[in-house]
Amino acid sequence: MSRPKVTVVGAGNVGATVAQRIGEAELADVMLIDIIEGMPQGKALDLQESAPVLGVDACYAGSNNLADMAGSHVVVVTAGLARKPGMSREDLLQKNSQIVGGIADAIRRHAPRSFVVVVSNPLDVMTWLVWRKTGFPRARVMGMAGVLDAARFAAFIGMELGVSVKDIRAVVLGGHGDLMVPLPRFSTVAGVPVTELIPAKRLAEIVQRTRDGGAEIVALLKTGSAFYAPSAAAVAMVKAILRDEKRILPVCALLQGEYGLSDLLVGVPARLGADGVEAVIELTLLAEEADALRKSAQRVKSNCEWVEKNCLA
Repeated sequence: MSRPKVTVVGAGNVGATVAQRIGEAELADVMLIDIIEGMPQGKALDLQESAPVLGVDACYAGSNNLADMAGSHVVVVTAGLARKPGMSREDLLQKNSQIVGGIADAIRRHAPRSFVVVVSNPLDVMTWLVWRKTGFPRARVMGMAGVLDAARFAAFIGMELGVSVKDIRAVVLGGHGDLMVPLPRFSTVAGVPVTELIPAKRLAEIVQRTRDGGAEIVALLKTGSAFYAPSAAAVAMVKAILRDEKRILPVCALLQGEYGLSDLLVGVPARLGADGVEAVIELTLLAEEADALRKSAQRVKSNCEWVEKNCLA
């Protein structure tokens, strides 16, 4: 039986690492696409030459032509400008709307049955843009943000308590940015809420560090942004789809009345399986949590309205 095909659009640090992780897990054969001539081809060949060393059966190919995504089961969109120090995700809105919008058009033409995992920033708005331009149902368009944000939250909890990350389950809602909504009372260590394990003041500091997680890495790197954790998060979503894992993951998904929101894509817990976003899990929120989610969603909505006016007119 032939392996499924995953296309990764964007062969920079995030995209190339996504391709590497997918191949090394033998999830699929990988097509790596980028506009820079020779770069996706060279990285794909390098990855292919690593396969005998690692003993993995996966085929890698590189291309500069978006038409080569044809036949893809999943398309992962990582293309776009990376954040620079001092640049917010919203600063990327205009240029990345042009880039991602063109990719969405290509997905609609060349991979009309695919599932799409968007990684490009500003994440929630770019995922909304892909949904609008492809016309795909909500089950087949999703954004990678919550998996990454929850992983950062879990990492900081593990560092604080000195416990295995295998026992930590962290929950984060809302837009991917400084208005994200980490939920400590739903986040647990071996089933114990972190609110029982970490003092409130210290926990608030960890929540804030989670919100600033991407910016902290950008400031340290100075010439780039995170890619190890984002690629791992994207691949977790791809794996859940390809292997029909029915995992409950925090996903940027289209809401149709859940949490009082409609026609907006923001981070919520969702079940991912062979049919994509198979269900959105609606948590019962406290008033302050619901207010924080609405505030986060409002920022996403305002940016989507800007894209609607300036990029889809």
